[in-house]
Amino acid sequence: MTGRKRLFDIVFALVLAALLWPVFAIVALLILFRDGAPIFYTSERMKTADTGFQLIKFRTMTVAQNDSGVSGGDKSTRVTRIGRFLRKTRLDELPQLWNILRGDMSFVGPRPPLRAYVERFPDLYADVLKNRPGVTGLASLYFHAHEERLLSKCVSFEQTDDVYARRCVPRKACLDLIYQRHATVCFDVKILAMTCAAVLQRR
Repeated sequence: MTGRKRLFDIVFALVLAALLWPVFAIVALLILFRDGAPIFYTSERMKTADTGFQLIKFRTMTVAQNDSGVSGGDKSTRVTRIGRFLRKTRLDELPQLWNILRGDMSFVGPRPPLRAYVERFPDLYADVLKNRPGVTGLASLYFHAHEERLLSKCVSFEQTDDVYARRCVPRKACLDLIYQRHATVCFDVKILAMTCAAVLQRR
């Protein structure tokens, strides 16, 4: 990560935190009073091919022991009413401002993968994770909706895992590597603007 990109991440994260803290507080209170504690969901993701970190989001699902893997149709019944709204608007990702300030993530980059997939595809992720993971990126813009459709048809953990590994990981990696070849702060700003437009369109 270049010094310019890191400076952009810090300044923009602080500005957003200052502007959006009322939204943050309202969402936290809604989750607490409608669904109960915990307010946040944390899960290990990979910052580099061999370094993990704890990604933080607003909780959008009912709590389950031994929860693991990506979210597919097999977990759809656990998504709360508030959680569906948060996912649609991507407000569940607001707490990742903390991950950005800590240096775990950037605003733009590959979505941080689970350790299991990094270990399964070490050569692929060794290339992809040369860029700091991001809240959004080319894969989020151009593949996220298709990924949701693919995974929504899965009815078991095994099926979700298989579809994600075979059909999602390679395509997302291809887009992440395209971003890697063209990464600049200006390109990041463009991707952020396109992400905001896409979220507003979904709403």
